[in-house]
Amino acid sequence: MNRTNLIIFILGFTCIVACKSKEENKASEPTTDVEALLKNRYAMLAAYKAIANAFPRSYNHKTKTIHKVPSKDWTSGFFPGNLWQIYEITGDETFMEKAKVWTALVEKEKRNGGTHDMGFKIYCSFGNGLKHTDSVHYKQVIIESAKTLSTRYDEKIGSIRSWDFNSDTWQFPVIIDNMMNLELLFEATKLSGDSLYHDIAFKHAETTMKNHFRPDNSTWHVLDYDTISGQVRARVTHQGIHDDSAWARGQAWAINGFVMVYRYTKDERFLNRAKATANYFINHKHLPEDGIPYWDFDAPNIPNESRDVSAAVIVASGLVELYQYTHDDAYINYSRQVVNSLKSEQYILPADLDIPFILDHSFGDWSHKMEMDEPIVYGDYYFLQTILRLKNLETQNP
Repeated sequence: MNRTNLIIFILGFTCIVACKSKEENKASEPTTDVEALLKNRYAMLAAYKAIANAFPRSYNHKTKTIHKVPSKDWTSGFFPGNLWQIYEITGDETFMEKAKVWTALVEKEKRNGGTHDMGFKIYCSFGNGLKHTDSVHYKQVIIESAKTLSTRYDEKIGSIRSWDFNSDTWQFPVIIDNMMNLELLFEATKLSGDSLYHDIAFKHAETTMKNHFRPDNSTWHVLDYDTISGQVRARVTHQGIHDDSAWARGQAWAINGFVMVYRYTKDERFLNRAKATANYFINHKHLPEDGIPYWDFDAPNIPNESRDVSAAVIVASGLVELYQYTHDDAYINYSRQVVNSLKSEQYILPADLDIPFILDHSFGDWSHKMEMDEPIVYGDYYFLQTILRLKNLETQNP
């Protein structure tokens, strides 16, 4: 899509939202030239020099430094994924060539069995690349990565182990974030014909659906399982404000993850799980009018708490897909509202700020007081994914 079409597409969302009633239109009007800002932000990503072990993860406004991480970091796949998605939006092959270089720097992680985040690292990079290259090599990397991830599956528990740290407290921790890594497994079965990967992903989703959710349809962050009995030992948090709080990004991983699982399985239980948690999220009494949530719905100082753009766009992306299965306008309206809200100088980074990010005000890890209210790479990733999914939806239903 050329730049003229891009601005028409993006500004179209403003028109859609503006035509709604005052009650429905909760997002503030943008005050900047959106197309020009995105053009400059995209250029910042393309100009960032590809160096091994220097994947841009976040930016600290106070110290004016970019937080760079090695490929083993769970976020390493998002930056190449961003470049692939910008290529898809703009059609500019500069972004494809940059994406290829960055994607290659993630490849060594395909044999890293010490992490559950194989999907975030490999599928966000190589998976996006495969859409545009049909590379046999990319297919092989995805399959080998799925094989590696499968080694973390415990048949008795019915889940893939998340973290290996904190072993003095946890026996077998499983985090809600892990739902997002199942896409790699589902795709590996499609590419290889080996049903093992699909079966593991399906069982992990079933176990998560059974144990991870509260009666109000919110989700705990971390479940710890007994390695002998396979039963739940504890339900806690690692990044939320407390064990029983609704950490916003955790709810987002659950919504997006279960919509994705339904895509591959067509099992109505997973669709219903996604709908229930989506309804909890978009109707929550503490969700601000612009649709951008506080970092935890139970944070003590609301409304004086940081927002989490990343949680908003993860949900928005998932709800575009959920709308396609349900035709419930509440879902697509939320996705459009989020995009409209983010088209403002409050959230899009200034055109002259020379850093490889697009959006401000994502929230990372409260437990370590890290990346709280900063530009974070996965916020950009799911923002771009939301834009692409909305564009594709408009193409299908002109």
